[in-house]
Amino acid sequence: MMNKPDLLRARYEGQGLRQGDVSPDPLIQFADWFAAARADQLPQVDAMTLATATPDGRPSARMVLLKRFDERGFVFFTHYQSRKGQELARNPCAALLFWWYEHHRQVRLEGIVTPLPPEESDAYFATRPRPSQIGAWASAQSEPVSGRALLEAQYEQYQAQFGEQEIARPPFWGGYCLQPVSYEFWQGQSHRFHDRLSYHLTDKGEWILQRLSP
Repeated sequence: MMNKPDLLRARYEGQGLRQGDVSPDPLIQFADWFAAARADQLPQVDAMTLATATPDGRPSARMVLLKRFDERGFVFFTHYQSRKGQELARNPCAALLFWWYEHHRQVRLEGIVTPLPPEESDAYFATRPRPSQIGAWASAQSEPVSGRALLEAQYEQYQAQFGEQEIARPPFWGGYCLQPVSYEFWQGQSHRFHDRLSYHLTDKGEWILQRLSP
């Protein structure tokens, strides 16, 4: 029986990615890879890097969780006044990156981000655990704070304020949807000679598939 490093090395060197093997629709291809990662119970399958930038091109990146994806795009939730929220308000161009180490696969997406309609953010917020709902109210995300004690005091304040009543979504918190205009599927291969397939959306709404050099 192979140990884990040997198993990962075998996958890394043995699985290729050919244009004839992928769907002409990148959303379907993403769904296939996402399902494979979930079926193999890879850790934190829905974790993704979100990269944003200021209007003058200063980038920033952080990990967020994918909450759903469909033909409209890829959805995540956050504080509107956080750094990412403020950057998206001024420059809606953003990128996502998924990395599934055990499969030696990554998927890159670039596109335009728009806020979700309030009713969709309300519906998702209602499904969050109550402590997370309180936390959304208690934290001015990305703002400097004097210490952990103050954060905990703010949490306790809102916890007492809400009591047992239903907690509404804060007006400064909600969802965003990235609508991709490009995808890149990366499959690790031996000798760093990796497989890279990209999709680009044309002005006519058609996806163009091409191979990229590693």
